[in-house]
Amino acid sequence: MYSRNCTSGSVEFYIVGFLDFHALQTPLFLYFVGVYIVTLCGNLLLVVLIMWSPLLSTPMYFFLCNLSSLDILYTSVTCPKLLSIFATSSGRISHVNCIVQLYFFIAFGSTEYFLLTIMSYDRYVAVCKPLYYSMVMNPQICKFGAIGSWVGGLVASIPIASVTSSLDYCGFNLVNHFFCDINALIDLALSDTTLLRVVILIQGVVLVMTSFALTLISYMQILCSILRIRTPGGKYKTFSTCGSHLTVVSLFYIMVFVIYMRPSSSMSLSEAKILTTLYVYLIPLLNPVVYSLRNQSVKEALRKFLKSINN
Repeated sequence: MYSRNCTSGSVEFYIVGFLDFHALQTPLFLYFVGVYIVTLCGNLLLVVLIMWSPLLSTPMYFFLCNLSSLDILYTSVTCPKLLSIFATSSGRISHVNCIVQLYFFIAFGSTEYFLLTIMSYDRYVAVCKPLYYSMVMNPQICKFGAIGSWVGGLVASIPIASVTSSLDYCGFNLVNHFFCDINALIDLALSDTTLLRVVILIQGVVLVMTSFALTLISYMQILCSILRIRTPGGKYKTFSTCGSHLTVVSLFYIMVFVIYMRPSSSMSLSEAKILTTLYVYLIPLLNPVVYSLRNQSVKEALRKFLKSINN
């Protein structure tokens, strides 16, 4: 029987990271350093461009600025600790810090669902209701949507983090992941995890499936509007206004469903750990690239920004 002599202060976790790949420690360290630097620089540059350029003073870029800021924070929740594991070969982390990391990981992930949903609605109004766009997506509504997304994400993570923190752990716990992942913590818990699993299921249905459904409905309406356009040039021009966001949303939900909506027996924790790196680090890395390569306004703003620096 589990002894309740263990307190949260005596509980420690050890994040394995990728220490099981002994021969690849240096290449992996350099890889994640490069990914982190490029992610920070790319998203920070996009934030600066949007705040600096009058060309990008529209609701779409306002939300994109929030998304880039979010990606910086989201990556920073896990990457610095992962890099320290490579550098020191020690993944030791306290119970409190582990729960804090879990909280912000879920919080920023939840915020991204809200932001991507609002951005989908923004594209729906722009394509399907262009005459009402300036009225519907006015500055007050945009600010309310952005603030609501951040607050919603911070609130949505409280139930899972709270229930996880109340689980019984004892002594030294080996977390087979590169951060304090919820599934890894469930496997280590000595007490009943039924309530936590129910909370995760409810949040998955309410948050993930609802945001996915709303995004899907928005793009179905956009597709119907595009199909009603007779000229190929008109179809391409209309689609190009939401192509970047559609690419980001598609990649995001594909990764979410593959990693978190799969049967628990279909993949080992080690396999899930490797796949999760794509979700945690690849998407924030690609977001500024996708929006820059497919967007003439961003390219023009970047050109003028670089010109102003040189002058």
